[in-house]
Amino acid sequence: MTTNLAIIQMDIAFGNPALNRKHARTQIEEAATHGGEVILLPEMWTTGYDLSRFDEIAEELDGPAHQLMMELAQQHKVTIAGSIAERDGEDFYNTFVVYNESGQRCLKYRKAHLFRLMDEEKFLRSGNQQGIFQLGDTPVAGVICYDIRFPEWIRTHMLEGARGLFVTAEWPKPRTEHWRSLLISRAIENQCFIIACNRVGADPNNEFGGHSLVIDPWGTVVGEAGEEEEILIVEVDFSRVEAIREQIPIFQDRRPDLYK
Repeated sequence: MTTNLAIIQMDIAFGNPALNRKHARTQIEEAATHGGEVILLPEMWTTGYDLSRFDEIAEELDGPAHQLMMELAQQHKVTIAGSIAERDGEDFYNTFVVYNESGQRCLKYRKAHLFRLMDEEKFLRSGNQQGIFQLGDTPVAGVICYDIRFPEWIRTHMLEGARGLFVTAEWPKPRTEHWRSLLISRAIENQCFIIACNRVGADPNNEFGGHSLVIDPWGTVVGEAGEEEEILIVEVDFSRVEAIREQIPIFQDRRPDLYK
């Protein structure tokens, strides 16, 4: 059974949640109209990296961005995912959330690896839970940007049964080749689909490279966006994962007794 994935590669207005919600609504509705069944937004699509103002612009998990995702997921009978700036009491997190076609939140994953080059560790707390969730009958996982540089963290999710990895990101343009190479490597070594959304545009400190990707379990790029705003729609068949894992049985041939 195939699934239509829609990756919303959008620009993000720095520190302007109201404008970003308006833009995201338009993009989500367009993606749903063009057949997207699972819609992925970029990292911190509500705020961008305006970290020093999170006390003003971050929101709790029942805030307006969540209401928007819930509403549109229900209305269009789609799954919507992406990360937002989360406030939890006095603490702030970069949190990947997923809302299914019933409007229910089926994942709250707080970014485990904070990125020092963009000062995350100065303003955010790291999460301690995995990003596993169900996409219909298929177990998949969600992670955030810098997480993909930690292959042991991605493998942890695959050992829990994930057949696909959703990545939401604000990956700077100068390291676009790292982005592509790391994602292709994660697909090959885990024999899974990679669905990765990066933003475009710029903020006061960085320019972002786009090149959102869908990669199959052989490591073949089956869909790639450019460097401008774009909705990338790609059809995937998650059942291919099983056949490829049987052909080259790396999960059966692992030697965890040696990995210490």
